[in-house]
Amino acid sequence: MELVIGNKNYSSWSLRPWLLLRAHDIDFAEVMIPLATDTTADEIRQYTGAGKVPVLLDNGLTIWDSLAICEYVSEQYLTGKGWPTDLTKRAEARACSAEMHSGFAALREAMPMNCRATGRQVPSSSALINDIQRIDSLWSQMLRRHGGPWLFGEFSIADCMFAPVVFRFATYAVDISSRSRDYMAVALAHPAMQEWLTAARSEAATINRSEVGQ
Repeated sequence: MELVIGNKNYSSWSLRPWLLLRAHDIDFAEVMIPLATDTTADEIRQYTGAGKVPVLLDNGLTIWDSLAICEYVSEQYLTGKGWPTDLTKRAEARACSAEMHSGFAALREAMPMNCRATGRQVPSSSALINDIQRIDSLWSQMLRRHGGPWLFGEFSIADCMFAPVVFRFATYAVDISSRSRDYMAVALAHPAMQEWLTAARSEAATINRSEVGQ
């Protein structure tokens, strides 16, 4: 099995399936394609016509979307345990993951993932504030309802989907509730998250459009 990813410092979509695989000690080969270069698009299209990372290659199968990859890994390698076993929790976890997958455009635009940066401040906007408040509320609600330390009690795909937000909130020192801060601390302390962060800090490449804030 191969997972094609972008720069660890910047590629939020790549982090999600990578984290699920590493958290469950599933063996895979990592193929890293530097983003924002003259050859990036051509290199990625060797693996998928979608032209974006991540891409999973397994037993002749190609999967080119982060959530779809997580779903496949859960079914093929985790007997469905990537999601909570309880039906209600599983439905909520999928809803949260889908909201993250398709939403929060203002957050993505204003606060690109930049794992190795700290103390960055960016201009605020009503849309950005709304995104942050929604995530804070969602995290707090799920943690309160399911008892933590992860969003649905046990580590799941939902936590993988929100992992890039954890790095974003850390980079830009976002003000959130104490319950959400506790969740961030748990996520950042996970060995796989620390492994990703260490690798991100060792990368020399810089993508200027993602280097925002003072």
